[in-house]
Amino acid sequence: MKAIDTNVIVRFLVSDDPSQAAKVRALFERAETTREPLFVSVPVVLETLWVLAAVYEVPRAAILEALGQLLDLSCLRFEAESRLRALIAAAKENNTDLADLLIGLTGRDNDCTVTVTLDRKAARDERFELL
Repeated sequence: MKAIDTNVIVRFLVSDDPSQAAKVRALFERAETTREPLFVSVPVVLETLWVLAAVYEVPRAAILEALGQLLDLSCLRFEAESRLRALIAAAKENNTDLADLLIGLTGRDNDCTVTVTLDRKAARDERFELL
């Protein structure tokens, strides 16, 4: 199995470089045809969330929709897929930053009662505790 980097996911989603987007689509098609999925790590997802929001100014709802669609692609295998699905569900219930939600969920999935933070906004979420 091969892993893919953030830029591969971003090119697929935004198609801002037609040549690179075509290469990514071809890669995904090969993975689907050969039934050899491509691995997507949590750090890649985290960086993708940030790039879409900060660089491309994609609205939160569209980011969540895109993540859900990516999770449904058979050519991709995600690290901690259930955590990413939980992220989508949690993000629909509150407005905590997506990266912070993922950090909080990761802590909970690793038996932590809370994630200690200095971020006052994140601390409003039950998964966090303000230091």
